[in-house]
Order: sequence, then C-alpha cells, then structure tokens
Amino acid sequence: MRLIHLILAATLTLLLSACGYNDFQKLDEQTKSAWSEVLNQYQRRADLVPNLVATVKGEANFEQETLLRVVEARAKATSIQVTPETLKDPQALQQFQQAQAGLGSALSRLLAVSENYPNLKSNQGFQDLRVQLEGTENRIAVARNRYIQAVQQYNVLARSFPSNLTAMALNYAVKPNLSVANEAQISQPPAVDFQKK
Repeated sequence: MRLIHLILAATLTLLLSACGYNDFQKLDEQTKSAWSEVLNQYQRRADLVPNLVATVKGEANFEQETLLRVVEARAKATSIQVTPETLKDPQALQQFQQAQAGLGSALSRLLAVSENYPNLKSNQGFQDLRVQLEGTENRIAVARNRYIQAVQQYNVLARSFPSNLTAMALNYAVKPNLSVANEAQISQPPAVDFQKK
C-alpha cells in the first residue's frame, strides 16, 4: 500500500511539473511586458509629433496637406485604446497596427518633403527632433521584435505536448502576433534598371 502511494505521489509530481502552468504564467507576463514596451515607444513617437509639427509650421511655405496628414494620423493612432483583450483579438490588433503604420507613413512623408526646404533643414530644433524620431523608430522596431519573440515562446508552449493539455484545460489560447500590413507588397523584389535611357 505504501509503495502504491509513493508511485502515485511520484506520478502526480511528474505530471504537475510537466503541465507548464508556471511557464504559462511567466510567458504571459513576458508578453504583457513586451507589449507595454511597444506601446511605450509608440507613445514616445506620438509625443514627438506635436513638437515636430510646430517646428515645421514655422516654415511659411511648407505643404499644409502633409502637415494635416501627420496630425490626422497621430489622432487616429492615439485614439485606438489598447487593452489586454486587444492582444487576444487579431482584428483589433490589426487595426492598431494599421493606425501606427499610417502615422509612420505620414511622418516619413513629412521628413521626405522637408528635404525641399533649406531653412527647415538648417533649423537645429528640427534636426534634433528628426534624430529623436529616427531613434524612436529604431526603438519601436526593437520593442516589436521582443514582443514577437515573447509571443512565439508563449505560443510554442501552448501548442506543445504535454503543456497543450494545460492550455486547453485552462483556456490559454494561442496569442496573435504582430504582422506586416503589406506583406504581399514587400515580398516583391524591387525593380532595378541600371541601363541609361
């Protein structure tokens, strides 16, 4: 009888150690933390926009349509509220990504157009903001990459045996990950023509 109890206790210990419950908790917190850093960097970018727009407005001839697009894109990007439920909803996550991509695109256009304005290019305040914005874009890329890795680790645990049994029992669903909005477009190689016409 005592041997049966020892065997049951050992079996139960093995089952509980392989169930992955604690790993789910750790990886879930890791994904939340990584997502918070993504949001932090997006907020940093959004906070730079008003200063950038104000500096550019000082250039009297600057294209107002470009400025308007930046302001509208920032408003749209900051209006989408992100909650822990957003991370479970692929469509809500996609909407958030589209809004952020729209802001990134509008800012890229603003910086490209600014090249046509020598007074703006020589403005030290504008140059400082530009450097901060470029640094923030790099930080966003790093934060997004860390989030993608954290979600990947979580999803591998949720789909691997025997921890997938724990995932099913406790409703730990696979998390949607960040994606590229224009995947088909970026998978096309660029057309390069070195021949002079």
